[in-house]
Amino acid sequence: MATTQDFRNGFGLRMDGAVWFVVEFQHVKPGKGGAFVRTKLKNVKTGAVQERTFKSGEAMEEVRVERRAMQYIYREGDHYVFMDTETYEQIHVAEEAVRDVADLMKENETVNVVFAADEPVIVELPFHVELKVVETDPGVRGDTATGGTKPARVESGAIIQVPLFISVGETIQIDTRTRQYLSRV
Repeated sequence: MATTQDFRNGFGLRMDGAVWFVVEFQHVKPGKGGAFVRTKLKNVKTGAVQERTFKSGEAMEEVRVERRAMQYIYREGDHYVFMDTETYEQIHVAEEAVRDVADLMKENETVNVVFAADEPVIVELPFHVELKVVETDPGVRGDTATGGTKPARVESGAIIQVPLFISVGETIQIDTRTRQYLSRV
């Protein structure tokens, strides 16, 4: 069992039969009354974010959270197959764990798989990925970097808004947190 004193960003806890991660927390000690901890929690399965207040020192069940570097190999039905880069063990990860980043992953890319209670729950990409543009409208002479944007499909299947001067075959860098174009590579 853990208490509110153990809270930190990324801390895993079991509450209402589900696993939650602490996204942010704040210890509050009002001038009157007991201290409490205000938290923002993210449900691992659904991705729902909830704000919750705990009494200071309140006990709850801690869930061991571990991040492992794994290589994405291929998709098989509604599962994704990853290989542990240290033990070469292959695991199948359910589609729900990959839902937010599936269209930015390409085969043989190394990602972090987050395990909660020895079960893979989330796949995290590096902050930036480099992907090749496979489909977009052609650029026109005079298009500048400060102009508008156009949609472009990258090799992993995602559609990203890119500047007008980007053309098919170019490799671009994408911020995986905001899904925005950063630069040409």
